[in-house]
Amino acid sequence: MGCWHSSLSSKDPTSDHRHVHTHKPPRFSNGTTAAAPAVSDGGVPAFSEFSLAELKTATNNFSSEFIVSESGEKAPNVVYKGRLQNRRWIAVKKFTKLAWPDPKQFADEAWGVGKLRHKRVANLIGYCCDGDERLLVAEYMPNDTLAKHLFHWENQTLEWAMRLRVALYIAEALNYCSSEGRPLYHDLNAYRVLFDENGDPRLSCFGLMKNSRDGKSYSTNLAYTPPEYLRNGRVTPESVVFSFGTVLLDLLSGKHIPPGHALDMIRGKNILLLMDSHLEGNFSTEEATVVLDLASRCLQYEPRERPNIKDLVTTLSPLQSKPEVASHVMLGIPKNEEAPPTPQHPLSAMGDACSRMDLTAIHQILVMIHYKDDEGTNELSFQEWTQQMRDMLEARKRGDLAFRDKEFKTAIDCYSQFIDVGTMVSPTVYARRSLCYLMCDQPDAALRDAMQAQCVCPEWSTAFYMQAVALSKLDMHKDAADMLNEAATLEEKRQRGGRGS
Repeated sequence: MGCWHSSLSSKDPTSDHRHVHTHKPPRFSNGTTAAAPAVSDGGVPAFSEFSLAELKTATNNFSSEFIVSESGEKAPNVVYKGRLQNRRWIAVKKFTKLAWPDPKQFADEAWGVGKLRHKRVANLIGYCCDGDERLLVAEYMPNDTLAKHLFHWENQTLEWAMRLRVALYIAEALNYCSSEGRPLYHDLNAYRVLFDENGDPRLSCFGLMKNSRDGKSYSTNLAYTPPEYLRNGRVTPESVVFSFGTVLLDLLSGKHIPPGHALDMIRGKNILLLMDSHLEGNFSTEEATVVLDLASRCLQYEPRERPNIKDLVTTLSPLQSKPEVASHVMLGIPKNEEAPPTPQHPLSAMGDACSRMDLTAIHQILVMIHYKDDEGTNELSFQEWTQQMRDMLEARKRGDLAFRDKEFKTAIDCYSQFIDVGTMVSPTVYARRSLCYLMCDQPDAALRDAMQAQCVCPEWSTAFYMQAVALSKLDMHKDAADMLNEAATLEEKRQRGGRGS
């Protein structure tokens, strides 16, 4: 198979193909970093730098068919959906050329936003600086925007309980961002609220960065822009609260009503006139009055008279009803399939063990096949056969003994010594250490090793099988099922005499 590589000059098997910034963690070929975990809490990938080639491949060379949103002339940038090699769907925001002339400034801003991780946010997972290109990469939200569900719905309008849930979840997202030192959200509106695969509303991370270094922070109609922004051109935390007030008006009325007009209606006690007629009276007048009052306070002309972000959460939390009803039910959309579908290819013993998450059976198979998939190693010259090499192979031997005896923590230490020297790269060692990490309940590290094994041998089925198990442990069941099928396909290809294994 020819999967071993000898390279005294580099520890990273991908280092010959990729420029690695010295101040950033090195990356694998699918966009994850070597230093940070490949997947962080909740199955969200760790923030990393992507290559332009990766994002071109993911978006079919930024095809117009992949565009999910375009902004106006004031802030001309486009958002595409795309799919990475590891099957994850992403959203890619492509800025106009030279919107951020200084790549370091853009990268620093992106890394600042990329530190945020919260279930109420469509999180930022990466960026790209390549020549004049500046791109942001985020989790993809498949169930449209709040604007679509409020203003352009086809089958059913948003019910009242769901509108209250949207208001609370976005307030919670803003509160989290503020608590993490990112209180400024640029141009909050109904298009910035997205619905994930479970139908839960999330705040787009794209609004946490300006559209350009010196560009306008608001691209919507001036009637909806905070008055102080019109005076001094600066976004403040109070400006964000004003914009939140406009979103509350959208939720109440089902229309995009200019704040000034809405405030006149509120002052005139024309609450019922303001409410969305498509609700057909199916809402609590008391709850609507509380939300209207909150919106009115958010939209005050003087910033100091508006509530703070925590006040929004405190006011909206007691209004929540139907907590037992899932968001996708209220939206009337099918639930994201959690259970892995039936594999499209017959499974081998390894495939069956991985599909059943039987770590003991996987261990027995890896012990049995030993290093046969590493056959075809390059011959090493006499000069390369150093004491360092002997020490490295001795570390691998100790790791193999510990692995056989199920001393998984010891095996991790020994295999790490072998890998860190970097003179040889063994996919089997990565696969074995991946299983050790799974046995020690460290699925993030296990996935990283399995992905690294794939980098070394792109068509080795065991690397894909191990990724499938790690993804299942991270509750990424759809991705795990895709990976399982990929592995089975490669295995079938090898049996037919192809190159895969």
